[in-house]
Amino acid sequence: MSKFNINKARFATLCVHGSGGVDPATGALGIPIYQSSTFAFKSAEDGAALFLGEKEGYVYTRLGNPTQAAFEREMAFLEGGEAALAFGSGMAAISSLIFALCRSGDNFVSSDTLYGGTHNLFADRLPKYDIDAREINALDLSNIENAIDERTRLIYIETPANPTLAIIDIEKCSKIAKKHHIPLVIDNTFSTPYFQKPLQLGANIIVHSATKYIGGHGDTVAGIIIGKKEFMNELRAEYLRDFGGIISPLNAWLLVRGLKTLAVRMERHQENAFQLAKYLSFHPKVENVWYPGLSTHPHHDIAKKQMSGYGGMISFEVKGGRKAGEKLMNSVKLFTLAVSLGDVDSLIEHPASMTHSTYSAEDLKKLGITENLVRISVGIEDPSDLIEDLSQALKLIKS
Repeated sequence: MSKFNINKARFATLCVHGSGGVDPATGALGIPIYQSSTFAFKSAEDGAALFLGEKEGYVYTRLGNPTQAAFEREMAFLEGGEAALAFGSGMAAISSLIFALCRSGDNFVSSDTLYGGTHNLFADRLPKYDIDAREINALDLSNIENAIDERTRLIYIETPANPTLAIIDIEKCSKIAKKHHIPLVIDNTFSTPYFQKPLQLGANIIVHSATKYIGGHGDTVAGIIIGKKEFMNELRAEYLRDFGGIISPLNAWLLVRGLKTLAVRMERHQENAFQLAKYLSFHPKVENVWYPGLSTHPHHDIAKKQMSGYGGMISFEVKGGRKAGEKLMNSVKLFTLAVSLGDVDSLIEHPASMTHSTYSAEDLKKLGITENLVRISVGIEDPSDLIEDLSQALKLIKS
């Protein structure tokens, strides 16, 4: 039987079949979990060559593991990058990336609307190492230009942004980065490679909290970076090795498994989110709805240009302030009141007091993360059930 040309396959097929091939050691169709801390050498000379990097292979799972390598290979393949490196969490990936690119006295430019943990790293931790994270309103590209100087080492952009769903033009950001000879880093967690391909738009490095849509089932925590092979090798040899933020073989296996259903899950997340966003847009107890797929979204045109779909995240403001938002979150029955996102289950949370509580009250106001802002991660349940749940909860809010 002739072999299928994987280069001609569509994305959904690529998710299922991956970069091709079976486990070389056993012929297993499913990637095995290599639950081993240590790997034996064929000889003393073989061990020395592996430690010197003169040959490829495995020494110790902190330095690499076959299951981890399989996940890295498939993520690089789906994002269109040369190589990838997996970490034990998204924050381990982001912090290692920043320390690899910056030294004491350096700075970098970042969009100001970020996941709260990322903001906390940038605003509170990095200054202790004399690294200046210049968080600016990146929707105005002139702010990026104005923040760059001779010690700027990268541009870091989160788009769509968490939790406001702001969309930043990746292609235009990449032109600024190239002009100044610095890398552009894109957090692609919300979109995944199914809906957005930052490397094709001129970005240099992609980061994911793989905990979210890549895993998709709320049962693992991980991060991953995709970029040039030389840089990934440097990250592994210096930062993953010495900081030790490694992913376990089991978690790597769960993520490889999650990738097989990524396309079908993302389609259902988007389909459901569209229906909920339209429902909320016309509800009398909802003030504003932010979903990139709505024509009313302020950055809808940018989203149409750089995304093939709009994802499963929605943010909206409930009339009646924080108390109304709390009433809504305490009254839902199908949605789960929890942080994180990207699960097959629908989740609801309050950014100002939960995921983005690391921001000051002043910064929350400036970024539009209001007291009555609610964020939902739309799952893959029947959308009618989700709408019914929101409807009964909204009815309990006093006008």
